[in-house]
Amino acid sequence: VQLQASGGGLVQAGGSLRLSCVASGRTLNIYTMGWFRQAPGKEREFVAAIASGGQTKYADSVKGRFTISRDKSQHMVYLQMSSLKAEDTAVYYCAADLRLIGIVESQKKGDDVDYWGKGTQVTVSS
Repeated sequence: VQLQASGGGLVQAGGSLRLSCVASGRTLNIYTMGWFRQAPGKEREFVAAIASGGQTKYADSVKGRFTISRDKSQHMVYLQMSSLKAEDTAVYYCAADLRLIGIVESQKKGDDVDYWGKGTQVTVSS
């Protein structure tokens, strides 16, 4: 499975940005897709995930501001980010896993996630 993320960029605090990720290859068994991020000098952290059936999970830090969605027919996952803050600045990584959403969410740093895409930089200026 290959994951390709896009949509990062520079945005002012309070603004919005939408990240996209497309999966290719052997996508049939992917159950959970999601996003992690890594800020400078910090460990990678869970942001949001969505299961095949539509169940979603969010980190407390992004609840109410970020929305994850998925287009299974196109093998895509999106992260709509609103009310962005300077602390949201990070490299955002798309992830895919063959297991349940709870397993992905529990991996706060994503150490055991099955598949990773290259990151996309999000910079929020204050």
